[in-house]
Amino acid sequence: MGLPKAQLRDARGVPFLDRAVGLLLEGGCASVTVVLGAAADEAVALLDEAGWTGDPAVTVVRAGDWDEGMGASLRQGLAALGAGQAGGPVAVLVTLVDLPDVTADVVGRLLAGGAGADTLARAAYGGEPGHPVLLGRAHWAGIAEAARGDRGARDYLAQRPVRLVECGDLATGRDVDRPGDLA
Repeated sequence: MGLPKAQLRDARGVPFLDRAVGLLLEGGCASVTVVLGAAADEAVALLDEAGWTGDPAVTVVRAGDWDEGMGASLRQGLAALGAGQAGGPVAVLVTLVDLPDVTADVVGRLLAGGAGADTLARAAYGGEPGHPVLLGRAHWAGIAEAARGDRGARDYLAQRPVRLVECGDLATGRDVDRPGDLA
């Protein structure tokens, strides 16, 4: 992409990072933990510009080993939420910053199915699994152990029953990987 995806902006100039935080809160998440890696200072500046850094519902953590891949960010986020400890949220909804057409409605639909400690659910688009993904606390330790490289929770989820929540009527779920994908 030529720069970290957290720094991308949509056609209206809204940073993808700002948009992602907003849609999670609007969709029903009580709080948002933003995990930053490459160019974290610049991403924090975007959050500050949008007014999120002073919001008590938004926490920023940094993944020092971000260059390992998204697995490092997932592990860092789960650790920040207390993976392996008692208390805290019973589930976490994980999304990526580079999903330009995923909306608060997608988040709301995924959360509407319920979120418990044993939950494993994910948005699907035309029957194909995608993001966001809802992960119950009982799975966090196993997910953190399996999250390596750019595979995130994929291998862990492939070995377990996961409730697919069809959202293809709301979005495509496509991610942005190349500059041409922004068009």
